[in-house]
Amino acid sequence: MEPIEPYIDRILDVLSDGIYISDREGYTLKVNTMYEKLIGLNREDLVGRRVQDLVREGVFDVVLNPTIVKTGQPATSVQTTKKGQKLILNGHPIFDAEGRVALVVTFVRDVTVMSQLREQIAAQKKLLEQLRTNVQYITEETFQRFPLASFRSREMVQLNKLIEKVAATDATVLILGETGVGKEFIARAIHRASPRSDRTFFKLDCATIPENLIESELFGYAAGAFSGASVKGKPGLCEMADGGTLFLDEIGELPPAMQVKLLRLLQDQEIIPVGSTRVRRVDVRILAATNRDLEKEIEQGRFRSDLYFRLRVAVLHVPPLRERREDILPLAEHFLRKYAAKYRKELRFAPEVEKAFVAHRWPGNIRELENLIESVVVTCDRPVVELADLNSCMWNEGAGRTRSLYETLDTRGKSLKEILQEIEGEILAGALAAHGSMARAAAALRVDRSTVFRKLRRAAKKPPAGPQ
Repeated sequence: MEPIEPYIDRILDVLSDGIYISDREGYTLKVNTMYEKLIGLNREDLVGRRVQDLVREGVFDVVLNPTIVKTGQPATSVQTTKKGQKLILNGHPIFDAEGRVALVVTFVRDVTVMSQLREQIAAQKKLLEQLRTNVQYITEETFQRFPLASFRSREMVQLNKLIEKVAATDATVLILGETGVGKEFIARAIHRASPRSDRTFFKLDCATIPENLIESELFGYAAGAFSGASVKGKPGLCEMADGGTLFLDEIGELPPAMQVKLLRLLQDQEIIPVGSTRVRRVDVRILAATNRDLEKEIEQGRFRSDLYFRLRVAVLHVPPLRERREDILPLAEHFLRKYAAKYRKELRFAPEVEKAFVAHRWPGNIRELENLIESVVVTCDRPVVELADLNSCMWNEGAGRTRSLYETLDTRGKSLKEILQEIEGEILAGALAAHGSMARAAAALRVDRSTVFRKLRRAAKKPPAGPQ
């Protein structure tokens, strides 16, 4: 049988861990090739030298040899090298015939590499989860999407035509409208109708992300850019949306420092990740939305005028739901189908409910309508949604119902003419009290002073209401 001793070095070199063998006095006897790679030194620089001397010279800060020789027990520790690497040491004693520690064999692994592997695995898991979520979202959106052609109001029909025009281009679009009117819905409709529809669509809500994180979310960061940053860096949404569309919701909330960097992106299609000096080019279409009056924000110094003019290449105004009541019932029916399918129910609206929907002002716009209908679907136990089913959601006194003007007036025994005269008198009296003189009240209401005087005198002479 061929002896194994001549092959010891070769055997050690095929091991994936670093191997460091020292004797009971601490002298280095052998290291393998992997250890040379980990430590950045040749074996000639180590063999024959005491581990304690290497510590004093700063080659590394921790050794296990003295502890294991003293205790005769295996030991584990973390070692930092001169290069700043973190190494895990697992030391084991080798005993001689008399039971004394003759050698210490230490297995060495690079914690840095292991940390990188863990981060890569975590990143892959996150990516898979995002893909799974996106696939699920696309499937649900396909089923639940409200078609633009279903809008019946003149305002939305015109808006739909404008969407078709701007979608065919790469122009930056600014979408304006109150909270809840469906600005994100419009942004997604533009993306779906654009040549970029087969690429990614990303959304960043500028109002919900802390100011110190917005830059890294948008532009990414370089390796080691800040404490806790990934050792490999991270791409931002601009890079991830390269070739696709990036939707910046609530852009009026964007901090001033970020407005400058967004302007550079719009002008030059260039970004600089946090902690980097290298400029990166991206091809991304920007859609932005806000419920703020940006012109007033500019006057008050909270929004840059140059960014505003860059954004408003194409401007879409989405009117509130109260100004396009023809769209209320189609939307209500859409949300009823959506949530009835989700909660496995079959429901329809009673005519009184449809009338109530059309009459309501919907201060929360489409978002309020959708949330109300989901609540109704969850709580309704009958196949037909009645007015009574809305009581807990919308029409309770003091819980959301707005009383009509007719309900607030004392109309007993009065004709329409008398009711209007009474309202007119109250308005004129209120204007007189607010402005302090008949002349100023008349100017505010854009009528002659004599008209105000005559109508107030007639209101003062009116007979008392009710039985005489």
